Amino acid sequence: MCAYTVLRLAEKEPAILDEWLTVTELAGTTTGSTAELKPGEQVQVKDALLGMLLPSGNDAGNALAEHFHARLAPPDVAVLKAGLNNPLLATRSNFIAEMNRNAREIGMKATLYRSSFGDGGTEDDRTTNARDLSRLAFIAMQLPAFRQAVATRRHEATVKKADGTTRQAIWENSNALLALDLGYDGIKTGITNQAGHCMIASGQRGEDRLHVVVLGSTSEEARYVDARNLFRWAWAQR
Repeated sequence: MCAYTVLRLAEKEPAILDEWLTVTELAGTTTGSTAELKPGEQVQVKDALLGMLLPSGNDAGNALAEHFHARLAPPDVAVLKAGLNNPLLATRSNFIAEMNRNAREIGMKATLYRSSFGDGGTEDDRTTNARDLSRLAFIAMQLPAFRQAVATRRHEATVKKADGTTRQAIWENSNALLALDLGYDGIKTGITNQAGHCMIASGQRGEDRLHVVVLGSTSEEARYVDARNLFRWAWAQR
């Protein structure tokens, strides 16, 4: 949803993809999976999107949210009460609110985002469900830039370091299904405390395209096995 939100903004103003964002201390020290962006570094928005989507860079997600925060409307009362009134989210709350507005717009009725990279729910109040994730996958895959990004296996980006020099960041796609060359062409892996090892996968056979959502797998390898088994079952029904 973070990527979808940025790309929706880019539909109205394509030049934003070429903007350079600065990685703040908050973004550069984000825990969890990372694109290894450091505080003070700069990266273009179009590259930050790949840094978030390929290696699941939570740091890139926060950097994007902070970059666009001031341009977006603040959260409404309902979303504020759900947790976006937390002072720790002050530099990102408008962006997360936009994610929730987009979720409502496309019919994700069981979804509430509390972070720019999609996590943040609790056992009693989950972030989303498989149905909503399937809906999001279908809508996001209508955007050519999103389809291209999630099918990218490896991306190299120029990062401006705080001392004025540059370095090359190399990001590998964590979606192991892409390497099988069996018609799989996206979308995203993940792991959270509530969802365990999870993924949304896209695959095409002839003119038929399917999206599979896997939540709660026991390991990285298991999520790929689960996804492929679901694809096999689904293709057999058609």
